[in-house]
Amino acid sequence: MQGPGSNGLAQLQATMHAVELACTSIQMHINPAAAEATLLSLRSTPQPYQACQFILENSQVPIARFQAAAAIRDAAIREWGFLIADDKRSLISFCLCFVMQHASSPEGYVLAKVSSVAAQLMKRGWLDFTAVEKEAFFNQVNQAILGIHGIDVQFIGVNFLESLVSEFSPSTSSAMGLPREFHEQCWRSLEIDFLKTFYTWARNAAISVTNRIIESNSEVPEVKVCNAALRLMLQILNWDFRYNSNSTKSSINVFSAVARHDTDSPRGSECTLVQPGPAWRDVLISSGHIGWLLSLYAALRQKFSCEGYWIDCPIAVSARKLILQFCSLTGTIFLSDNGKMHEHHLLQLLSGMIDWIDPPDTVSKSIECGKSESEMLDGCRALLAIANVTTPFVFDQLLKSIRPFGALTLLSTLMCEVIKALMMSNTEEETWSWVARDILLDTWTALLVPFDSSGGKSMLPPEGVNAAGNLFALIVESELKAAVSSALTDDDDDDYLHTSISAMDERLSSYALIARGAIHVAIPLLTRLFSERFVRLDQGRGVIYPTEILEEVYSLLLIAGHVVADEGEGETPLVPYAIQTYFADNIEADKHPVIVLSSSIIRFAEKSLDAELRALVFSPRLMEAVVWFLARWSHTYLMHPEEIKEGNSAHDQDHQLRLLQTRKGLLNFFGEGIQGRLVLDIIVRISITTLMSYPGEKNLQALTCYRLLHALVQHKHICVHLFSLDSWRNLAHAFANEKSLLLLNTAHQRSLAQTLVHSASGLMNSDASNLCIRDLVGHMVTCLGELSGKDDFKIVAQQPDIILMTSCRSVACWNGFVELQVPQNLGHKRQYMSWVYQL
Repeated sequence: MQGPGSNGLAQLQATMHAVELACTSIQMHINPAAAEATLLSLRSTPQPYQACQFILENSQVPIARFQAAAAIRDAAIREWGFLIADDKRSLISFCLCFVMQHASSPEGYVLAKVSSVAAQLMKRGWLDFTAVEKEAFFNQVNQAILGIHGIDVQFIGVNFLESLVSEFSPSTSSAMGLPREFHEQCWRSLEIDFLKTFYTWARNAAISVTNRIIESNSEVPEVKVCNAALRLMLQILNWDFRYNSNSTKSSINVFSAVARHDTDSPRGSECTLVQPGPAWRDVLISSGHIGWLLSLYAALRQKFSCEGYWIDCPIAVSARKLILQFCSLTGTIFLSDNGKMHEHHLLQLLSGMIDWIDPPDTVSKSIECGKSESEMLDGCRALLAIANVTTPFVFDQLLKSIRPFGALTLLSTLMCEVIKALMMSNTEEETWSWVARDILLDTWTALLVPFDSSGGKSMLPPEGVNAAGNLFALIVESELKAAVSSALTDDDDDDYLHTSISAMDERLSSYALIARGAIHVAIPLLTRLFSERFVRLDQGRGVIYPTEILEEVYSLLLIAGHVVADEGEGETPLVPYAIQTYFADNIEADKHPVIVLSSSIIRFAEKSLDAELRALVFSPRLMEAVVWFLARWSHTYLMHPEEIKEGNSAHDQDHQLRLLQTRKGLLNFFGEGIQGRLVLDIIVRISITTLMSYPGEKNLQALTCYRLLHALVQHKHICVHLFSLDSWRNLAHAFANEKSLLLLNTAHQRSLAQTLVHSASGLMNSDASNLCIRDLVGHMVTCLGELSGKDDFKIVAQQPDIILMTSCRSVACWNGFVELQVPQNLGHKRQYMSWVYQL
């Protein structure tokens, strides 16, 4: 294949026919290796521009034209440093002129490829071209976007800018083999000098065809222009603004004070904050085109209300996505007027899309009757976006100027309808109600997470508290219904039964946030539901217990554990802020709702120590929930090391005093007094039961070893109490002497050994600590000593039970020594390990 020296028409035609034949052969699966070699030769030939341009202008095979465009791109990027300035400009001009001249071509993918090549070459030469040269290129593009040369050319102009913005965005740019600094310079230059101009061109192009679209009774060519312009505006608003934001963070208002980073929920809900800065205020806020966008969608929505398919057509989807992106607008683009401009902006958006989700019951029924759920789901996403840039109070107030209720009430009612639809659906497939539930849970999380910590000062407004309470009651009802349904099904693959506690953690954590928003409703509700089921279990003693009741208890344990306590994540968690503040005036500790609920669950857990009841009620699955709850609960409430920081102001001191009184009542009840030691003893006895009475239940034993027992030995003051308990000494004795614990998984034995050794090292008296360690490994040392002294030592050492004992138990104890840094003055330590090594 010849290079630029072959200028003859015959040679150009021969090259074109060879490429066409190669493309056809690949499609027909005829000699693909030779065909691929031909195309590779075209791409690797030095300066193949004339041949490629000839193919683009003359070939009747679209794929051949596509390959020719790709070859221009590869060669130009490879040879850019050797091309003269005129050749660089000529290649870009050719590509732009080609797409403009062939704008009406049915082979859209060829035009898209050529447009993409023009964009990539434009970026490659961005730092080489002068401002005048850039303006010349963009003037040609602007003339096309203005619609002077027709709808098709207008569409191509917008489409080229979409390709250009994609190339300049770091997340979507093509590889060029250039340093990162090159891409960053291009990124900065486009954002500062051209991005807002491109947005304005796209907006004007969409506005110019709006009337034609609205007035037409069928789809017209202008629709594709409008849709392309909407896509380009959305793409620009998705830009990671760095240089125009002027985000000094110094002017704090009710909006910017809670602006979070972009969030991608594991449930699939995404929310990207848009922060373009004050330079964009005139284009995005003051121009009034948000009102135009809402009016366009509303007009088309009303016009095609009888056409159900319209909701999912490209222009409707693009318009909704752009509206959602405007909901995420935040930062210094708004005036520092205590949030008034931002509030007006959000109110305008909410007013324009409220019909997508309100009234919730009507919307839900329409979807169940066959209407597309896309609009409703986008409405939920809009609420999530607004929640990410506001406080709960501002969020709630937004709706009250156009509805007799607040946005929190709407959010609660909407989610209630979604949950009802979820309860009615019996399919295992992911339905619209699943998706909507996850989005709305993320919305509640966005509103409540910043104020669920000990430092939060804002709570839900009264109407929001009632809304959260009603919603939580329905959530619990739905979870209990799912539990009963799973108990009654004969399907061994039921998702509910096989979903692990950790997999449900995220959803339950969101439930807990909602519960804490109405904690005065949530705790008594959980207490009542537990009590009812415990009474039913007591009444049925001696008979076969209904599985559905046990599944309900399982579900309630998980929900209650998340509501009353947080995950420690390596630290000692505090009492949840909502519990501290709402119940601050409750003086009698034994009547504190959280203590009443906790005591009820602990009494139920204690019943698992009864062998008869354990066989009838406490299945391994239920015991997993019991152990998980006790581990999470004890980390917060059992003998908690109380620490309170002093406030700076008189108000802070008064606030801290009230919290101190609440925490004292809660924590002292299960503190180092009689009640705390009783509960500690119950937990240890339950741990022994799970390890010795549930052989082969690895998940249950893992929870016991890694979470429950591990949590107990993290504080020295608890270790002191542990060694005063007969139950703890029984556990240590069982570990040292009972063969039943040898059946535990090796990793679980190692964890148990570390826990026992750790508890001994926590004793302040080193002699006592050494004595505990000696008792723990004494039996093992004796056994190893006796074995090593036998005449048939080599034969005995090969016996399976001896191998198991030395490989598991001995190594587990040694890991306890090494990893937990037990004092080195234990005289038996060297002798102990010498016997292990002999074996």
